Amino acid sequence: MGGTRSIRRSAAPKGEDRHRIRRIRGATYFTSRQAFDDLTIVVRRFPGIADGRVFVLVHGIGVSSRYFTRTAAELSKFGRVYLVDLPGYGSAPDPRRDVSLADHAGVLAAFLEAADLPDPVVVGHSMGAQIVARLAIRHPEVVRQIVLMAPTMPPDARTFWRAVGRLLHDGLREPPIVNWIALTDYLLRTGPRYLLRQTPHLLQDRLEDDLPSVTAGTLVLGGHRDPIVPPAWAEATAALVPGGRCEIVHGAHVIMVTDPARVAEHIREHADR
Repeated sequence: MGGTRSIRRSAAPKGEDRHRIRRIRGATYFTSRQAFDDLTIVVRRFPGIADGRVFVLVHGIGVSSRYFTRTAAELSKFGRVYLVDLPGYGSAPDPRRDVSLADHAGVLAAFLEAADLPDPVVVGHSMGAQIVARLAIRHPEVVRQIVLMAPTMPPDARTFWRAVGRLLHDGLREPPIVNWIALTDYLLRTGPRYLLRQTPHLLQDRLEDDLPSVTAGTLVLGGHRDPIVPPAWAEATAALVPGGRCEIVHGAHVIMVTDPARVAEHIREHADR
């Protein structure tokens, strides 16, 4: 789309772009900070099959890439996995300015271009799905296949208090680990102030208006007990994408934790198409 501002790789401060090796539950991660203009992301690379596909996982509002760990472990059986903390989230520093969904998509596009990843499958969850869809529309040169997990709330739910109500309802259906990750990310890592600044972007976005313009191969994944993005609405969003498909797996909203093996299998099958 015309008018999109190009985001360029910035010269990183000393030590910012240095890869760090960490082990979490026996798995090795290579972690780096990468700056693009005034926005910085943190990328964790989960090594897998060298000649397999490349998967890039993008989290939703308020949280971080931490809740992708189980699915990343499954996907690493099929290729390399990159987990992104968007600007202001998780380990990425607070940008101290308003960051729109288009800004997030621009940074993601800049990362994919700079990393020169071969034909990545880009996966977004919740608000991350809204960002990934925007990436596919505005930057089609960097991605040919996307996966939208629990992509957006129905239009009648996009008010602040209705969204809060659905979020609380979902909390009752999630395992304790999901609520622990969400609570600690919301309060301690992202912070309430930045979370509140980001919320209007999520609620005002009409993803359903943009989906017919998506040319990337698209898979929509939903949870069978998701009160935020009910299965019928997930199926309806998939139908808006030319050639889009929908699969429903076990769980509520955070299906990458409740059903990681099946989520990863559907993503792998999509990558093979």
